Amino acid sequence: MAQTPAHRRGLLIILSSPSGAGKSTLAKRLRAWDEDISFSVSATTRKPRPGEVDGQDYNFVTVDSFKHDVAHGEMLEHAHVFGNFYGSPKAPVQEAINAGRDVLFDIDWQGAQQITNSDLGKHTLSIFLLPPSITELRRRLESRGQDDPETIQRRMQKSWDEISHWGSYDHVLINEDLDETEDNLRTIIKATRLRRIQQPTLIEHARHLQQEFDELT
Repeated sequence: MAQTPAHRRGLLIILSSPSGAGKSTLAKRLRAWDEDISFSVSATTRKPRPGEVDGQDYNFVTVDSFKHDVAHGEMLEHAHVFGNFYGSPKAPVQEAINAGRDVLFDIDWQGAQQITNSDLGKHTLSIFLLPPSITELRRRLESRGQDDPETIQRRMQKSWDEISHWGSYDHVLINEDLDETEDNLRTIIKATRLRRIQQPTLIEHARHLQQEFDELT
């Protein structure tokens, strides 16, 4: 399905959406579709929760270590949330890009901007998922049965804050039907993998064509 690592560079696939728009489900489907797509493992200064595995769910680090990495440009994006730091380490992402593997980021618009503006920004593909309507978004949040009305209202306000930044993304999809949206995501990813900058062997191929042309003429 995917090209071999020797023929392309990996993508930084940024997938953002308000809560309830189907992002988590679609992210899982993308990983099932192509084994060359893996989740970025974030670093955090918070303590592990029961069942969480270091290096798999998160990279659990100290505050000093996290601040050191930020100061030395070793985080693609970072944020301070509810008293803890979260961020995306740069080194494993760079390694994946060089090996032709795609890295999927489940982050908000602020993290997306940081990654897009980083020195790896030329390899990013940012996609925002919109719900078909605000009414449907609220219905999806309520159908989970996990939150009380007050919490749902807070989530709705946060969702609107997220939606207001849709215009800063490369592609925007209205997720009315999961299967159709998944098909569109696959199409976008396959097309972006063919961007000139993602194909490091093109220059050498062009040189061979020039050499062949010169020999024949």
